Amino acid sequence: MINMISLINKFKMKKTTSAVLLIAVTGLFLASCGAGAKDKKGGVGDLKVKLEKLKKEKSSLDADIRKLEDEIVKADPTAAQQVKKLVSVDTLRIQDFVHFIELQGKIGTDGVAYVSPTGQGGVVKAIYVKTGQKVSKGQVVAKLDDAMARQSVVAAQQQTGQLKARLAQAQTIYERYQNLWKQNIGAEINVINAKADVDALAAQLRAAEAQVGLAQEQANMSNVRAGISGVVDQVNVRVGEFFSGMSPDRKPQIMIVSSAGLKVEVPVPDNYVSKVKKGDKVEVLVTETGKPAFQSTISVVGAAIDPTTRSFMVEAKLASDPLLKPNQTAVMRILDYEAKAAVSVPVNVVQTDEKSKYVYVMEKAGDKMIARKKQVTVGEAYNGLIEIKSGLTGGELIITEGYQTVYDGQTVTTN
Repeated sequence: MINMISLINKFKMKKTTSAVLLIAVTGLFLASCGAGAKDKKGGVGDLKVKLEKLKKEKSSLDADIRKLEDEIVKADPTAAQQVKKLVSVDTLRIQDFVHFIELQGKIGTDGVAYVSPTGQGGVVKAIYVKTGQKVSKGQVVAKLDDAMARQSVVAAQQQTGQLKARLAQAQTIYERYQNLWKQNIGAEINVINAKADVDALAAQLRAAEAQVGLAQEQANMSNVRAGISGVVDQVNVRVGEFFSGMSPDRKPQIMIVSSAGLKVEVPVPDNYVSKVKKGDKVEVLVTETGKPAFQSTISVVGAAIDPTTRSFMVEAKLASDPLLKPNQTAVMRILDYEAKAAVSVPVNVVQTDEKSKYVYVMEKAGDKMIARKKQVTVGEAYNGLIEIKSGLTGGELIITEGYQTVYDGQTVTTN
């Protein structure tokens, strides 16, 4: 009994010493704040050395306290269990454990088209669309001045008409000379010359008809058409201005964005190069949409590391959604680890001593509930949880509050 009292007194003295040391550490810290401005090189350095020394001593005392608690339990388990410790517990459940790499990127799209003229451009005569309007591929969105082109078409058509008349006349002359020659009237040279005139005029007519087609094609170039189906995102040109596709300050004069081909683009630090690959599952969170994360897979993994950012680009395709816009900020969660039917606990309940990592669980011992120290092997940690690879099997009552102050074998209660 004397030994027991001695141990308890020793335990109290250790606790008191630890408290005094904590007060001393606080005093030294406050003193360093007040005197730091006077002697930054000498005084602050000395205080830091003293602080580190006290931290080491406190760590040693904490270890002694834990050792003494164990000795108390061994010396008199009944006395140690007389005081119940109030704790909170939770039942460990078997569930899938996942780990994600979370990175920030942006929404991109392959469906962006800068509308440009088919030819060299021209002065805008009419604009048929406005920002936000839906358009179809091939739809005329603007009309350029085509006065010169239409004049060229008319001139080419007139020339074609004249050549057709001349060709018909030459064909008639040729047929007359040919009939006379069959009756042995006239000279053969007349037939040959008439046939040459027909062939020459026919060639000129074909060239003139081709010129008509070219003139008409150039006239059609005044119709500026949408290259893709989508929504008009920008209109930076007005009637009377010159349209070439890009304004003098290098902005698109008419831009169309398609919701098809949306994707999320994210730069990935090069230290994940072995963990991220094509086909990996991802979750894409776009907060502004108010929707849960979009599910997708990595479709593109960059082949080169950017020398400045030390990262490589990855892409994941997204389904069409009116709330998703190009250049919108998005968070990509890349699934890089998954364990089926795993045991996981809150990260904060896992403690570390000089031997291993451990947690406290509550177990029944006779008619009492006691705290039991369980050594564990941990795996990945994510979203406040850490995987337990060994030491727990599921179903245990893990102590989630009060675990810092209990010891192995201590009587505990939850109410």
